[in-house]
Amino acid sequence: MTLDLDTSTDGVLTADTHLIQSFADLNALKQDGARTVIVEAEGTMVRDSEGNELIDGIGGLWCVNAGHRRKEIIDAITDQLNQLDFYSTFYNFTHPTAAALSVKISELAPGHLNKVHFGNSGSVANDSAVRMLHHYNNRLGRPNKKKILSRIGAYHGSTHLAIAMTTPAYSKGWDSADDLVHHLRSPHYWRHGGGVSEEEFLDLLVEDLRSSIEKIGAENICAFIAEPIMGAGGIIVAPEGYHARMAAVCAENEIKYIADEVVTAFGRLGHFFASKDVFGVTPDIITTAKGLTSGYQPMSATIISDEIHEVISEPGEKFLHGMTYSGHPAASAAALANIALLEREQIPERVRTTGKIFENALRALDDMEIVGEVRGSHFMMGIEFVKDKETKKEFEEHEAIGLKVAQACQARGLIARPLGNILILSPTLILSEGQIHKIVGILRESIAEVSSNL
Repeated sequence: MTLDLDTSTDGVLTADTHLIQSFADLNALKQDGARTVIVEAEGTMVRDSEGNELIDGIGGLWCVNAGHRRKEIIDAITDQLNQLDFYSTFYNFTHPTAAALSVKISELAPGHLNKVHFGNSGSVANDSAVRMLHHYNNRLGRPNKKKILSRIGAYHGSTHLAIAMTTPAYSKGWDSADDLVHHLRSPHYWRHGGGVSEEEFLDLLVEDLRSSIEKIGAENICAFIAEPIMGAGGIIVAPEGYHARMAAVCAENEIKYIADEVVTAFGRLGHFFASKDVFGVTPDIITTAKGLTSGYQPMSATIISDEIHEVISEPGEKFLHGMTYSGHPAASAAALANIALLEREQIPERVRTTGKIFENALRALDDMEIVGEVRGSHFMMGIEFVKDKETKKEFEEHEAIGLKVAQACQARGLIARPLGNILILSPTLILSEGQIHKIVGILRESIAEVSSNL
């Protein structure tokens, strides 16, 4: 049996008046033509309710790594539901797919990260990491060691705690657990380097960490959380060596290092996990979601070190944390099938080639008048638009340059994500070289069109 849904544009938009979209201007969505209805997807493409074929340049939302409508993943979910539709992993219960997935993730994760707690989203994965570390420090007799160091420009989720760890720009007008979080300087050299060399800028960032620890007190700080490459904060790549040096300072002060790999894991940068293989760091905790199932099921994982697990599993107290759907059988099956597909087709390895082609092709757009910086790595890229390339003067918010370029791209057959003056590209990882050059052509035409109308 299939659901009898009205997939016409008018039918969906009428029903959609009851749906609250995420991170949207809800008032603007009341206007005619403000919403796009996606009704079908396959491979690298999606189709809207008007029949337009669009390249999915944002991979659903950083997540459809293996591509849309992969039969292997769909069949695995269906087979699992026919065998065990649901059972929880609460108390003394487990089931084969969650257990098998925890083994597979432990094999893929670097070093001593061998224990896995499942959740439903990246926000939950990051909340779980902090809750575990708070409990860890309580069990070690360090009840004051609770503060989190994050960064200006970070994005770690939108739950009450995760949004506090996210850059303050995302919580304007909203409350969050601000008292737990201290934000370090943004590591964006192009925007904040201030005339010093990149090496000197890195020294300043490390000094900011050291001075913050001294001010707050290492005895009050439980963790530093960092994305290997900042995603929704603007695709910010820190100076080379940044993560290793920050991790070293954290280790000196008994501060745990959380790598938020919600976006960067499962092939986006050419490896299953980027922390060790790309940035030379083995964190104490890795959080991930998105590419774990390629978006086919909602699932996240908080992967912790053996040492942390040893403390929180000692006799005397229960692990009082979890969600009903933690380790859901269908989600676990989707993840196992997705990982098997990524391995069989060597997609992370392919990304090391095609991702670099994509990155270099996009960087060629920096010859355009309003393109200030093209940044990122592989299939995680951002284009920042500026009024003046020399001074890096920004466009005003009301000018909505990113949105205008995104709209021009969509009219030409490409979905890209606007973020203020930035355009984000995070496509599926199975793009062909021909599709890559088509995307760049659409971008060049769209940017030129918007620029000519300024």
